[in-house]
Amino acid sequence: MKLLIITGPQGSGNHLFAKIFSRHPAVKGWVMNEYWEGHHTEPFSEYWHNPELLKDYEWKHDYYVTSISCPYYRDKKPHTPKYQEFLDAVPIEKEIAIIGRDPTILHHQQVRVRGEDTLDLESLDLLPNPHFISTELLFLYRDRYMKYLSRLFDFPITDNTDDINDSNRKYISAVEAQWLDAKIRRVSLVES
Repeated sequence: MKLLIITGPQGSGNHLFAKIFSRHPAVKGWVMNEYWEGHHTEPFSEYWHNPELLKDYEWKHDYYVTSISCPYYRDKKPHTPKYQEFLDAVPIEKEIAIIGRDPTILHHQQVRVRGEDTLDLESLDLLPNPHFISTELLFLYRDRYMKYLSRLFDFPITDNTDDINDSNRKYISAVEAQWLDAKIRRVSLVES
């Protein structure tokens, strides 16, 4: 039995990766009925807030996935996940994945949604032996990246990413020119 814990800054892709890792029929995870749902509907949500309740959890499946933002919001207030208490309360094998995303996009997303930058990398430092995964790598390599993550975590993943939209596009606009363009063009034309 294995629990994959997905965490990272608010807006880094927690919903996206929870959705992807929960698709496989062998995995018990967050099956969302809508495109986006609040974290209060995530199956382990109450356990993140009260890890001591995990003592009564019945582990009946081979694979589980849970997702928690850092910070997560409950009753409209930010909370730091109780990582150590949660990890101590889970009696099965655990793998930890910290999600990364472009810091400029994270900043804009957090300010847009929360009204302020909520980045808290210090709390993520408390996690033992995490793997780092990337929303940008998912958008770039898609199915190839999902196959890699399945091998990395030894975890079943449905690698079809056809319905995954690149949510970075809304934050990015083309630049007409920048100071280094002319030099790069000159070097690109030089024969070696």
